[in-house]
Amino acid sequence: MLGPVLDLVGYFAAAALGASPARSQLCGFLIAVAFGYLKSARAQMAASGRSWDTALGAHVVVVTLLAFFLRSGVFALLTSSFGWQGQAAIVIAAVATAAVLRPGYRYCAAFSTWNPGGGAGWREVAVGVVVVASALRLIYGAQVELMPEETYYWNYSRHLDIGYLDHPPMVGWLIWLGTAVFGATEFGVRVGAMGCGAVSSLFAYRLTRNLFGEPSALVAVVLLQTLPFFFLAGMIMTPDAPLTAAWIAAVYFLERALIAERANAWWGVGLCLGLGMLSKYTIGLLGLSAFLFMLFDARARQWLRRWQPYGAAALALAVFSPVIVWNAQHEWASFAFQTSRRLAERPRFALHKLIASAVVLLTPTGVAAVAVLLGGPAPRLAGQDVPLDRRRAWRFIQMAILVPLAVFTAFSLRHEVKLDWTGAPWIAAVPALAFGIVHSGQMLQTSLRSWIRNAWTPTLFSLLVLYGAGLYHLVLGIPGLGYGNHAELVPVGWRELGREIHGIAGAIAKTSGSDPLIVGMDRYAIASELAFYAPDRGQSVRETSSGHLFGQMGLMYERWFPPAAERGRTLLLVAWSRDELAGGLLQSSVERLEPVTEGSVMRGDEFVRRYYYRLAYGYRGFAAP
Repeated sequence: MLGPVLDLVGYFAAAALGASPARSQLCGFLIAVAFGYLKSARAQMAASGRSWDTALGAHVVVVTLLAFFLRSGVFALLTSSFGWQGQAAIVIAAVATAAVLRPGYRYCAAFSTWNPGGGAGWREVAVGVVVVASALRLIYGAQVELMPEETYYWNYSRHLDIGYLDHPPMVGWLIWLGTAVFGATEFGVRVGAMGCGAVSSLFAYRLTRNLFGEPSALVAVVLLQTLPFFFLAGMIMTPDAPLTAAWIAAVYFLERALIAERANAWWGVGLCLGLGMLSKYTIGLLGLSAFLFMLFDARARQWLRRWQPYGAAALALAVFSPVIVWNAQHEWASFAFQTSRRLAERPRFALHKLIASAVVLLTPTGVAAVAVLLGGPAPRLAGQDVPLDRRRAWRFIQMAILVPLAVFTAFSLRHEVKLDWTGAPWIAAVPALAFGIVHSGQMLQTSLRSWIRNAWTPTLFSLLVLYGAGLYHLVLGIPGLGYGNHAELVPVGWRELGREIHGIAGAIAKTSGSDPLIVGMDRYAIASELAFYAPDRGQSVRETSSGHLFGQMGLMYERWFPPAAERGRTLLLVAWSRDELAGGLLQSSVERLEPVTEGSVMRGDEFVRRYYYRLAYGYRGFAAP
């Protein structure tokens, strides 16, 4: 009990000296670690004959930092979100600290290395990694302000429909369900993504266990919890969250159908492909991968003569039918937006961006491992012949990854690509990555393979620390670090901006007798964030629009707020620069403009960024020059 007691004593002593709750809990943590937990760990090491070295020091630092980020998140959640007093919250934070540090330090004292998939104690650490990563998402996901994309999709859920211009409706449906249960909060918006992350981990585990065994399956779950794209997809509510879950579930059922030859699995294939199409159209590339595998694999080719694959396609089409109906009612607008509009864009070479996105989404270690593992035949273990089913499974995994990647590569030669496009398809590589990690010592040794094997452990733990530090900074702030020159892309300060802008709008309404229409002068970010971070979210959804009123692209805002319907209204224009609130087009679209006013977004005493607003009277509508 020494650690928790010192934690509480340190907190109350610092608070008595006038420190803030955040600084007080930091003081308590440092005292508990220095004079409690580390003292116990040194005693354990002495008993086992272990001495300090660089590896042990690194392990202790990682465990200590993760404990601090978790306990700080718990403390902030209880005090800020639930309104607890610091004196009560620190008790729970101290318990959380002990729950991480005691087993963490005990493991550091007992084992010098961690080898995923083998060696003493590796399963315990694997479970610990999964628990810590899940806890980080759960604790901080309820506190970090929503990204602009998330608030835009929250507006989907406030205009619930069976289709939208730029995406299918699944993301809006999940947000509607989450906020109906947990309220219009950050957690309510994101709980669907967290659920999708759990589904992804479940199917990744089952698929990898079927193909490569139990140790590889547990390592696959570790990868799902730590690799950048999958960590974020399990927390940030975008269409990629349900797409990723549907993608790995479809791969699982395809493996059951094509490799295990179970006919009933085709119903799972159809359902998952349909749900995936309700999330994002790109999952259609997985259907192409399956078709090509059936063409080239002799045993799988039999399915082309049977009715089950065609029944799966019909089921997928039935599940996807709401989107088809919506498009038929709206001049096929969404299909055109994702196909002909993108193909008509100005030619631009973007292959380097596609490669960079893979490095960001998978880390350099992951990209190198994928290149080594999937560039050839199924690996041979300890000189053994590779069983036929494993060779077929390896070809199936290769096809599931390389076909979508080939399509995106061809597209990138003449068109712009986005960071997340290849995210979900990479999940098919996770079983192969896990297999390579577990069996790296038995496979052909090369310098590159040796580097990959040695790089995985520091990569995974560095990512966990990076996630913890980043989430801590977004919620509590690291003094002196700041939020960069593009703070509009960072989920910080939106609450404060929403409070200030809606206060200005309220003052205008009192003076004029009518509410102004708040207009964010960009595509959707400002409008969506101001709609969510408003005192009355029900009203703000109806009174917040985007820059499409002045000729910009507004996506669904163009349909929710047709310019003709807003004529004659008073507008409160909000932008990140003065230039966006000036110009002849703006002058000609309204009867009268007030001067531009500058404001500052602050988080406590820390400056986040400047913003500008301007009042416009008598909106006339936008006429393209």
